[in-house]
Amino acid sequence: MNIRPDMNRRQFLQTTALAASALPFMGTATERLPYLECSSISDQLKRFAAEKRAQAIAAARAEAREMLPEFKSLFTAAEKGDWPALKDIWQEMWKQTSPFEIRGPRDWRVQGIQSKVVQEIIGAFENIMGGEDGYAIAFGRDIIGSIPPGSIYFGGTDPGRFVITALCRSQVNGDPFFTLTQNALADRGYLHYLRNMYGTRIYIPTEADSTNAFGEYMNDACRRRKENKLRPGEEIEEIDGKLNVSGQLAVMSINGLLAKIIFDKNPEREFYVEESFPLEWMYPHLSPHGLVMKINRQPLAVLSEELVRRDREFWTRYILTMIGDWLHDGTSVGDVVAFIEKVHVNHDLSGFKGDPRFIQNDAPQKSFSKLRSSIAGIYAWRGGNAGSPVEKERMFAEADFAFLQALALGPRSLDALFRYTSLLASQGRTEAAVPLVESALKLQPQNVMLIDLFHQMVVG
Repeated sequence: MNIRPDMNRRQFLQTTALAASALPFMGTATERLPYLECSSISDQLKRFAAEKRAQAIAAARAEAREMLPEFKSLFTAAEKGDWPALKDIWQEMWKQTSPFEIRGPRDWRVQGIQSKVVQEIIGAFENIMGGEDGYAIAFGRDIIGSIPPGSIYFGGTDPGRFVITALCRSQVNGDPFFTLTQNALADRGYLHYLRNMYGTRIYIPTEADSTNAFGEYMNDACRRRKENKLRPGEEIEEIDGKLNVSGQLAVMSINGLLAKIIFDKNPEREFYVEESFPLEWMYPHLSPHGLVMKINRQPLAVLSEELVRRDREFWTRYILTMIGDWLHDGTSVGDVVAFIEKVHVNHDLSGFKGDPRFIQNDAPQKSFSKLRSSIAGIYAWRGGNAGSPVEKERMFAEADFAFLQALALGPRSLDALFRYTSLLASQGRTEAAVPLVESALKLQPQNVMLIDLFHQMVVG
């Protein structure tokens, strides 16, 4: 892809949409989305915005609401593809919003389905138009191209949710597949939005399902609270005689229960997930699937050698254009540290065969590193639960290789770093992890979590 520094936004969008020839999926990150060949990404976003405006108008009528003037302005800017204006409107809406309480009926957060539609539009434009490097398009294109029509897809991270949503032919029609996020299922407003959009075609949890999931989690958490067995990230406190739950782990546990209901109640559908936060029930069902993971209908006893080989070959080929062809069997932790120090810490690109745009842009590094570390997490989980020493060694070896790739892709990725150093520590290899943390600290010297991790590893 030939992108010149003097290109304006229009030229850039035309280039990223039309740059490479249409090759089969499973290539490198320089191919294009087949059904975007005859239109620019800008046109695709405008169509997406028009579809979402129609959805919001229909919802407003059904809910007997007037659409906020700010929403109308936002939709108008989106349909023009005017990202700067769209961003200004959104920022102004946030200025008028208290982070602690709803400010009356005109607060955009209480506008029912309309508010969810607006969030989808903002997320799409922010993740696609916010960075002009083309990698968000590659990210969305290759995930969409890998998922069979009619499937159900859980998108976890912001790019994994919003880029996919916007680049599908039609999110509202579930074409080519149904897009949801596992992160918001505990939000009853989001479930209402999904039921309104998909409820006649796939099963979406009901109000009763939501209540039952919350109750199931609370009963389990209260039991563990009495036993002093709450996990880090679970916060349960009693306020005016009522138990309240907060914290990322607690909320994601409820999300996980609701995701399981969707999985169980749609047995005829295939499922795929782009992970944000690990959901324990999924692990026995997960297998690598290109950039994301497949949730198999039945738990897998093992991951076959052929499946693992294809995953390794896919990622080794896929990242060639990003970081170059140097990370293979036999690459050590020290080799990855040396790469990070040379390219990212010292900004020395002599001999670098990858894409300078990639290593100079945090967003794609974070996105692709997260994808790879999630798959590494499958291998690490299977290594920890293997039934034989041979299988344990095989899975830990794959986890090790995948985590090295994840860190080479995104050395600032705390997800990859924390998961990999935890794996190394569990194997008694803490000394191998220390240089990785030291390099990360050179890139983020004020990061408190990294400072604490380094202290734990060195001081104990």
